[in-house]
Amino acid sequence: MRPLPIFAVLFLLIPVIEIWLLIKVGGALGVLPTILLLILAGMLGMALLRHQGFATLARFQRSMNEGQVPAQAMLDGVVLLVAGVLFMIPGFFSDILGLLCLFPPTRYLLLKVLLKRGTVSVQGFQYTQSTRQGSNDIEGEVVSRKDNDQLPR
Repeated sequence: MRPLPIFAVLFLLIPVIEIWLLIKVGGALGVLPTILLLILAGMLGMALLRHQGFATLARFQRSMNEGQVPAQAMLDGVVLLVAGVLFMIPGFFSDILGLLCLFPPTRYLLLKVLLKRGTVSVQGFQYTQSTRQGSNDIEGEVVSRKDNDQLPR
């Protein structure tokens, strides 16, 4: 299935789930406790997001200082960004999804699933998980390219 229909379905389905949960929780607890619970969940999520964000930034800097590509830290940062957006959406369902993105075990599983599907690309950076062992590939960078007809003979 293409990504666009999935996002269209989620765009329509998530607000319905949020409203249904708000009605159920509001009916069980009352209006004021439900609003306070939403505010508390958002504040707790943002505090956890801040903590995880600083930990990811420290891993990123450590990898850079060691001369390694911080691919895992960059992917963690993207998932944390998604968690932050989910916490900004008012509702219990989005807060639960945001919490799932925050916890390292579920974040690891989410990234593992995304990487198994192929390449994860973020604005020009690509990270692929290769299953080949001992390949003869040579990593490099193209500085300039000339067409075959322009090469000296």
